[in-house]
Amino acid sequence: MNRPNSVSHHLREVEELKANRDLAVEYLKVAMEALDDPEDRGAGLLALRAIAEAYGGLAHIAAEAGISREALYRALSPKGNPTLKTLLAVLKAVGMRLSVEAATPATA
Repeated sequence: MNRPNSVSHHLREVEELKANRDLAVEYLKVAMEALDDPEDRGAGLLALRAIAEAYGGLAHIAAEAGISREALYRALSPKGNPTLKTLLAVLKAVGMRLSVEAATPATA
């Protein structure tokens, strides 16, 4: 049943990410960790898609990233397999960047 005052979970999520940049950064950090797990990779890609929707929309982000909108939809789908070039371009387009941290303490 569709209630007149109801908002989909996804739309609410996008609005919250748009309204709170710190939340968006933390949300994406967790999502990027999911990319390490083949069983959870789709969730990470959908989270990056939500960030793209919040920070300009997919058409705008695709244009900024220099790829077609269709290619961006495919790359950020649950079964997507974006290249590093695409990930970096999308992150740049939303005003973020990739960083690295140690997964476990390094041993000599």
